[in-house]
Amino acid sequence: MLMIFDCDGVAVDSMHLHNEVESEAYQTIGIGISPKELALRFSGVADAEVHRILSQETGRTIPPDIAIQIERRKKEVFAQRLKPVAGIREALAALDNTPRCIASGTGVDLLNYSLGIAGLSGLFAPHIYSSEMVLRGKPFPDLFLHAANQMGYAPENCLVIEDGIAGVQAGRDAGMRVLGFVGGSHCDEDHGDRLKAAGAELVFSDMGDLPALIERFGRI
Repeated sequence: MLMIFDCDGVAVDSMHLHNEVESEAYQTIGIGISPKELALRFSGVADAEVHRILSQETGRTIPPDIAIQIERRKKEVFAQRLKPVAGIREALAALDNTPRCIASGTGVDLLNYSLGIAGLSGLFAPHIYSSEMVLRGKPFPDLFLHAANQMGYAPENCLVIEDGIAGVQAGRDAGMRVLGFVGGSHCDEDHGDRLKAAGAELVFSDMGDLPALIERFGRI
């Protein structure tokens, strides 16, 4: 069985930082959207799709260089505040013989930067996949199917670990089983219910529980 991890909010506790920086950037161009709304609506969604939706909804033109500005600011914030999800290193050590990869909606450069800052690159490299590598990002299944194909696994033999509604939908549409993770700093008390409604088979909040869950799912 192949484990496919989302990055932001699953491997690194970064979603609250993403949302803070993006909310501030959108405010400067007259789009009032809070970090919480960004988390609820766009967790795991590729930046280009977020910009398309916000522009359509607000009638505001998204400056072509805003993505560069946001990424530059994120790197500054991440360098000071980014941490790995609690227990992720221990969980991966316990699952050392289980194939794994990252499949994230974040662009390649920032994705690798985040994993490097958190000290996790060596636990996943070279199997790190970004939505920039496929035509359509989450909630479409393309990225997960690409990751599975690159790793040599059929979708039915893959287990996705996701914190975002779009990611859960993508995993299910790819024909994969999905666990919802709600241990990130951005998750409120209702987040697990939203992930279940999107199709997660179960949700968990402690990354230390993952090895037992993987063993259980491997027997089913």
